Amino acid sequence: MSTQPEVDYADEEPSEQAIHDYLASHPDFFEDHAALLNSLHLPHASGGAVSLVERQVSILRQKDLKLEKQLRDLIDVARANDLLAAKIHELTLQLLAAADLKSTIIALEVGMRRGFGADHAVLVIFGDPESFADIDAGRFLRVIDRNSAALGPFKTFLGGSSARCGQIRDAQRDFLFQEDAEEVGSAALVPLADDSEIGFLAIGSADADRFHPGMSIDFLTRLGDLVAGALKRY
Repeated sequence: MSTQPEVDYADEEPSEQAIHDYLASHPDFFEDHAALLNSLHLPHASGGAVSLVERQVSILRQKDLKLEKQLRDLIDVARANDLLAAKIHELTLQLLAAADLKSTIIALEVGMRRGFGADHAVLVIFGDPESFADIDAGRFLRVIDRNSAALGPFKTFLGGSSARCGQIRDAQRDFLFQEDAEEVGSAALVPLADDSEIGFLAIGSADADRFHPGMSIDFLTRLGDLVAGALKRY
């Protein structure tokens, strides 16, 4: 009759998984074995080895740098938002001070050019061009019948209710910016009232990345609401 030899499990080395599981369930293990913690060495990315404590310090330092960058980014965004809020406030005061439609449009043109530093801006109003014959706003103002075939390239945009940002189609760019079209790398189209009832505001930039589809449109939406409210008074 044969018998199986007894195995002394005490002589077996624990598996990596067993060590992992043990340390995971005993997070205070190294608090009671500080000397062991200092004696453990791990390979460093730059070569050689460092103690586990040094590695932890390095990881914490990297996390600290990452958090510091995130904080700087948040501060930059907050400052940019504060600046935009100040510009919106200033434009609001200028539009409130305007006594009629003509002065309102001129105040808007000056605000876009000086206050917001827009490379190019065009205000498209739906209506009878003859009704605006006394308003000299240069190429900033474009009055056109909403059913005009010239607005065909804007059909999708006019059917929506939110601002659009990015590189616009050649037909749209040519219509809006005419001889300056080649200078426009990106643009924002801002509806004025629901379904662009009044018209829309187009802001063009020479920077192809200034306006892009992934950017927040909160500021542009507020700008559209402000301009629409000012124009509705007349």
